[in-house]
Amino acid sequence: MSRRGENVYKRKDGRWEGRILRPDGKYRYVYAKTYKEVKDKQKNYEKYIKPQDNKIDCPVANAAGLFDCWLSGDILDQVKPSTYENYYRCIKNYVIPFFKTTGNENLSEITAAQFTKHIKNYSALSESYKRKILIIFKTALKEILKGSPKFSAIMGTVILPKAGNKEVQAFSINEQRLIENAAYHSKDKRALGIILTFYTGIRLGELCALKWNDIDCEAGVMSVTKTVTRVNCFQPGRHGGTLLVGTPKSQKSIRKIPLPEFLVDMYKKYISFCMNENCYLISGTTTPEDPRSYQKLYKKVLAAAGVNNRKFHAIRHTFATRAMELGIDIKTLSEILGHSNVSTTLNIYAHSLMEQKKIAMNRFNELHITHMESTLIAVKSLVVNA
Repeated sequence: MSRRGENVYKRKDGRWEGRILRPDGKYRYVYAKTYKEVKDKQKNYEKYIKPQDNKIDCPVANAAGLFDCWLSGDILDQVKPSTYENYYRCIKNYVIPFFKTTGNENLSEITAAQFTKHIKNYSALSESYKRKILIIFKTALKEILKGSPKFSAIMGTVILPKAGNKEVQAFSINEQRLIENAAYHSKDKRALGIILTFYTGIRLGELCALKWNDIDCEAGVMSVTKTVTRVNCFQPGRHGGTLLVGTPKSQKSIRKIPLPEFLVDMYKKYISFCMNENCYLISGTTTPEDPRSYQKLYKKVLAAAGVNNRKFHAIRHTFATRAMELGIDIKTLSEILGHSNVSTTLNIYAHSLMEQKKIAMNRFNELHITHMESTLIAVKSLVVNA
């Protein structure tokens, strides 16, 4: 929903976006949860903006400098800190070093194509990470080359590798029982979050961000509205990481999940020990649990269960696999998982879906055998009577 003449509109992800014309003729974008917040950001920026603040100090011929400027520019305000961290690592570790090598100092069709080839042939990187680097490279190029007559030519040289349908790792039903048993009998009651994840499919960051008031025991529903991420600080003179509580991966990730009755009963036993409903479910305090710390606890539970170590995300995959085994339709599953669309769910769990299709088609085999047996018996009976 746009506001005519104000350069403000509501995005599909639910956020409001405001556009500000800078003295250099380019636009700066600001984002917020509400229309009023965007308008305030526009006013504050326009109040203090100065033409010299928008001058680009990077030499145009220096490709490495252009990418460095992109990292320190408007992109800082346009994406989440966790997303910026991914951008920073890819640009600093792969893009800038390549464009600093002799012969690759300038940004052109040839150097862009050579960088793409360089990443695709980088044997030490996984296929998914190669694709990630090139996507970020292309994102940076779009901004750097905006308005350039070489835009289409250079962008056309960056061809992304096809996304492979990697088979997801999920625990078997026997492994799941062992892990649940170990978590339930653990002296560390934070381990109950593992059981909660097995039956809701929430992400690790979402689990760490849950508060007691997010669980409605009367309605039997859990609200997922936040996520916890640990991000590094990239500002000069500051080091280390910090925990951030922000919105989940996408707008669809903000959701309500109905809880199985046994989960509601399990948490009813412990809610009386919580003095403040604003406390975080896992940490039990007003400070969220660090996802890294929880991963260490998760590994201890796996060891106690005698199950081989896998990423925490395997629990989410296990939930989705069990859901399909139980016949839950893909649309419902997609909404519970908080995927942006059904196609995402279909792509990730293509293998599991194929297994369910095989099971379904085997019913036709049973139908055929049953039908043929009854037909043969009837034919034999006619022959004997004749």
